[in-house]
Amino acid sequence: MSVKKPLILVTNDDGITAPGIRALIEVMKTLGEVIVVAPDSPQSGMGHAITINDTIYCDPVKLKKNVAHKEYSCSGTPADCVKIGKQEILPRTPDLCVSGINHGSNSSINVIYSGTMSAAVEAGVEGIPAIGFSLLDYSLDADFEPCKRFIKTIAQHVLKNGMAPGVVLNVNIPKLSEKEIKGIKICRQAKARWVEDFDKRQNPQGRDYYWLTGKFVNEDKGEDTDEWALENGYISVVPIQFDLTAHHYINELNSWEL
Repeated sequence: MSVKKPLILVTNDDGITAPGIRALIEVMKTLGEVIVVAPDSPQSGMGHAITINDTIYCDPVKLKKNVAHKEYSCSGTPADCVKIGKQEILPRTPDLCVSGINHGSNSSINVIYSGTMSAAVEAGVEGIPAIGFSLLDYSLDADFEPCKRFIKTIAQHVLKNGMAPGVVLNVNIPKLSEKEIKGIKICRQAKARWVEDFDKRQNPQGRDYYWLTGKFVNEDKGEDTDEWALENGYISVVPIQFDLTAHHYINELNSWEL
């Protein structure tokens, strides 16, 4: 009796032609049957946005000759891609959803802005084990080879062990050679933030416009955080949840006797 291969949904936020998703597809093809549903253009920083005031198109594409897996280019957001992939494209609920490999960090506070991680979270909402992968290299020609072995290992463990309901993995990988990566650390999200500013300018017609600028500030000195792991040569794995309830504060609010 033949064993059914795992069905793996691959998506991202950098767009279906981005080198990062190409690398992720190659890794996932060694683990199961791959179907790709990804944005037709870059969607970085979209967070968990969904399309409600426009139509969504999702068309089959063939970006390479002689490939066995199916790919679909979607006009929507990363979260849209997961929704439409599960509801309309895939023949059954996937065994795993992987998002990425993102060009750039999604550690600490970046997770709430990330389209990459929102796609993974959307899969989690749908009850699908999910992982978001990010490499700390924003370059279009980033080298994804050093992280492929680690990505495969993490994905294999999720396929074998599953994930707790409501939990997905946020995986960030330092920009290092394979030999320089010290290993994988399970971490918590660092308490860090962006100190932001707006660069105000004027266009030739005299209308004001703004560019968002800022610097990243890590206020967390703990050695159990994703930022510490990345700065010290480790891959960080943070389990995140989409239940945003501050459970520890419920008793405090009850004391207000509202």
